[in-house]
Amino acid sequence: MDVQMKRGLLDVCVLAAIKNEDSYGYQIIKDMKPFVEISESTLYPILRRLEAAACLTVRTAEHNGRLRKYYHITPAGLARIRTFREEWREMMSIYRFVTREDENDG
Repeated sequence: MDVQMKRGLLDVCVLAAIKNEDSYGYQIIKDMKPFVEISESTLYPILRRLEAAACLTVRTAEHNGRLRKYYHITPAGLARIRTFREEWREMMSIYRFVTREDENDG
């Protein structure tokens, strides 16, 4: 898969993981695991990139005596998810076009 495409998909996956409630790195990885394998070394640059793009905000809170960063989706992050959904419909249409001959060959 194209690296840029995969990067964009992972960005949206991370946003989707925090869409309904604030979360932290380890929990985001756990929530994504049934669908997408992502490592800490991949996740944290994504979180920084999304924060820089104003798609999420970060707050620090104490948990069991340690500081933990919690990530919160912003209106820009929600808009990115909506845009992805719209773009995905177009991608699925293209996919159906490209694979239509495969269905007829079967």
